[in-house]
Amino acid sequence: MDITLLGLGRMGRELVTHLIDAGHTVTVWNRSPGPTETVGRRGARVAATAAEAVEGAEAVVTVLFGPDAVRETVIEPGLPLPSGALWIDVTTVAPSDAEEFAAWASSADVRYVHSPVVGSLAPARAGSLAVLIGGEREAAKQARSIVSLWADPDKIRTFDAPAKAAVAKLVANLALAISMEALMETLRLGEAGGMSAEEVLDVLPLTTIAPIAGMKGPVVTSGSFDDTQFSASLLAKDLRLMLATADAALPAAALVAAELQRAVEAGDGEKDFSVIARDR
Repeated sequence: MDITLLGLGRMGRELVTHLIDAGHTVTVWNRSPGPTETVGRRGARVAATAAEAVEGAEAVVTVLFGPDAVRETVIEPGLPLPSGALWIDVTTVAPSDAEEFAAWASSADVRYVHSPVVGSLAPARAGSLAVLIGGEREAAKQARSIVSLWADPDKIRTFDAPAKAAVAKLVANLALAISMEALMETLRLGEAGGMSAEEVLDVLPLTTIAPIAGMKGPVVTSGSFDDTQFSASLLAKDLRLMLATADAALPAAALVAAELQRAVEAGDGEKDFSVIARDR
């Protein structure tokens, strides 16, 4: 297929490699030109503008920072996606955003599928992400043939509406954020009681937070947060979406949101989200 990918942030750079390696004709565009050079050397065509990038595309994949970036790139300029094209939005957005984008796509004779991913850069590179797919049945089926390139086939979940896929992604990231808070608090408690961080981490595989302890425990104890798998600024944005979406209090989410915002304001927004544990 002729596929356009808009957005070459950390995740976009991983996903586009799978499209190229699968033999698709790939065109890319990014607001800052730096990442396009590497992707161009891999075999993608680099477009100067988003409008140029989508010319003749059968499918357009957007991997942007958040809903405002989608509006700025696609909605507000009325990006001329070809009639009948498939728009797969990987960007994490609120369900209300997904509904808005689906309505815009329908008015433009474009088929919209929301397909966010659950997982960080390492599984993205390995093609083992969890992938959520929300949209009309035939469009979702076609989207699956593309997004399965970066998915663990046992971790694909399909929904009958884009908004449900958006909610599912927020649910997954809420679980991640609260698990990180749990890891921080268990370390605080253990160390207050005389245990070393290593001794606490040796106990946590016996608990319900074993996955986050295995994933982020060594990062926290090392004190180095520069290997960014999922940035503090991205998770902070996602938590704002959660809090805006919920119709009841989410106190744990609000707590982690505040901690992440402090990290962002301290200049650590591009570090791994686990940076909130640095001063535990």
